[in-house]
Amino acid sequence: MSESETVEITGHLMDQGILSRVLDDIREYGGDYTIDRFDVGRETDDASHAVITVTTEDEEGLQRLLMRLQTRGVNMVDPGEAEVAAATMDGVFPDGFYSSTNLDTRVRIDGRWLNVGNPEMDCGLVLERNEHGAPHRVFTLPMSDVRAGMQVVCGASGVQVSIPRPAKAAGTFGFMESEVSSEKPQAVLVRQVAEGMREAKAAGKRVLWVGGPGVVHTGAAPAMVAMVNAGYVDVLFAGNALATHDIEAALYGTSLGIDLAMGSGVEHGHEHHIRALNTIRKEGSIAKAVENGVLTGGIMHALVTHDKEFVLVGSVRDDGPLPDVYTDVLEGQRAMRSHLTDVGFCLMVATMLHSVATGNILPASIPLVCVDINPATVTKLADRGSSQARGIVTDVGLFLEQLAVELVPDYRRA
Repeated sequence: MSESETVEITGHLMDQGILSRVLDDIREYGGDYTIDRFDVGRETDDASHAVITVTTEDEEGLQRLLMRLQTRGVNMVDPGEAEVAAATMDGVFPDGFYSSTNLDTRVRIDGRWLNVGNPEMDCGLVLERNEHGAPHRVFTLPMSDVRAGMQVVCGASGVQVSIPRPAKAAGTFGFMESEVSSEKPQAVLVRQVAEGMREAKAAGKRVLWVGGPGVVHTGAAPAMVAMVNAGYVDVLFAGNALATHDIEAALYGTSLGIDLAMGSGVEHGHEHHIRALNTIRKEGSIAKAVENGVLTGGIMHALVTHDKEFVLVGSVRDDGPLPDVYTDVLEGQRAMRSHLTDVGFCLMVATMLHSVATGNILPASIPLVCVDINPATVTKLADRGSSQARGIVTDVGLFLEQLAVELVPDYRRA
């Protein structure tokens, strides 16, 4: 006995290696395939189209394979209707639940296609009906938040995804060729990032930053402050470290005890970060410290002053932590998700942990740039499913200085 389904995919299947990866997935999942039709695009910008019949030993294996293929943008030719089942326990999806992607998704319920409003990978799709029993909406929900009785989409039937196809017109945001850049003209890359941020702002969207303590260690905090003041930082996701070291720099002029002006250690400098933490904890919050005149400079001061949003999520390594830090990671995840509304561009700098965490909750349609001295950070993002990530391998401090010069006309004189 075997089960089969006919699927199709459209895109740059050959030059981007998509078809090869699709066929590898089929074999990896123990399936077989027949390519029924393959139309190759003639011009550089033309998309190719493939129709493939996939076969597995049983229905369960077929559904898992179809869900896997949808991460590549593969859809069933005849998707049919979505099947739903009720969750029987809090925090547990029904068996066979549809494992969501970060691609634009729509679900067919009772003959009606519903767009999933918040695409996110590794979640379930939950159906809500209105008071008359008609389909109202479908949304992604993390496993920890599902509750008994919720209607959850199961299997790949009735689900379609679409891969974002960014415009390649001259002058628009884009990168040169490879996804991770280490030997590219940095001035060009900085201009492209700046243009992406400007386009997001011009479209009424917000710019999300994800930062690590390297922003402060490299002396780039003043550059980031200038960009906050200029309106190019709307939301910041970070951990306890970035905020703590930024506050230490504002209070003592050091970062982990190193004088940022001289680049050398200072007497009793090793105490500065813990004393900075104690100072803010005494005030009750970062905002209170700003309001009371205790904190008068730095990134966190600028964010509070301009009423910008930030979410600080901690880890087991944290000293203190600051009173604003989420110590429950599930609550931290929920806070991060709640701040993604109207985000149109994301810039990640000097943090692997928070970059991967944010990449996991971002829709694939949001342009995402990761800047790090370590190319493995960007590679890990792509490996974890953030295929839209574009990477720049360079010193974060120098990059942010150049970006501030590009975005803030008078920054050189600041």
